[in-house]
Amino acid sequence: MQFVKSYWWLLLVMALVIVIAIVFIPGDFREYKPTPRISKGFEWEAPDVIRIPATAEGELIKYGRDLIINTSYYLGPKGKVAMISNGMNCQNCHLDAGTRSWGNNYSAVYATYPKFRARSGAIETIYKRVNDCLERSLNGKSLDTGSREMQAIYAYIKWLGKNVPKNIKPVGSGIADIAFIDRPADPVAGQIVYAQKCERCHAANGEGTFNTDSTAYKYPPLWGKNSYNIGAGLFRISRFAGYVRYNMPFDFKEKEDVAQLTDNEAWDVAAFVNSQPRPKKKSPEDWPDISAKPVDHPFGPYKDSFTERQHKYGPFEPIAATKKKKKS
Repeated sequence: MQFVKSYWWLLLVMALVIVIAIVFIPGDFREYKPTPRISKGFEWEAPDVIRIPATAEGELIKYGRDLIINTSYYLGPKGKVAMISNGMNCQNCHLDAGTRSWGNNYSAVYATYPKFRARSGAIETIYKRVNDCLERSLNGKSLDTGSREMQAIYAYIKWLGKNVPKNIKPVGSGIADIAFIDRPADPVAGQIVYAQKCERCHAANGEGTFNTDSTAYKYPPLWGKNSYNIGAGLFRISRFAGYVRYNMPFDFKEKEDVAQLTDNEAWDVAAFVNSQPRPKKKSPEDWPDISAKPVDHPFGPYKDSFTERQHKYGPFEPIAATKKKKKS
């Protein structure tokens, strides 16, 4: 009887410890949580590569996948096919060859293109979208749409999205949207986050880390001459913040499916990285309808009275509220 009483006292003490931990644990630590698993919507799973058909079309799909993984080998500064990009691989931004959930994957591309994009103010094809990435994220030149390389990339993207219904965007496609914070993103605070959680892979000066034979980047440069230019999507800090929030640090992500950055840290490190020098790309044709510019597009002119600095670093909620009010 005495043993039973002691057992219940032990359970009571353990429960009390758990309650105290939940109540008093620091807020930033409580914000760490698993990658979101949204159940509503079309669920997509990348097809297994072993199911690529043993046909001429299958060989093209395999080549397209290889181009995504090893872009630099084929199209980099010492490319075997052409020397038209900065040495990064498409996979450096489109994780796991464009198949990882919330890792900028390609699941929605074939189902939703051609489509109108406000950035160009025109209907865009998959070919245009691929070349945009080459010119902006890889700071390079476009591929001829009739080239074997472009046709292979197209075939691979089509194969990945073959089971996605037309005009449907699957759950986990692209980059996750994270909530705005109620202050400007802070590059100074972001530098601390970078030193603690990013530097070991991307290096102290953001120059990235090469693979063992120095033919391509294992971890890409985040700024400097070999990084993405100011026309790239990741130069918008909402895109960078959403991307790193659920994918970085990459080495931790490989070990456990738990986010390692808080929302605040993601916004701040995005502000730090995107305040560093990088290649310029003049894109005066972007956003011909300036009222359609995203709240964090960092270049004017705008249809509102907010400054370029606020459009770059925030706070973004007042901009979004004004935009919504004008629409209504």
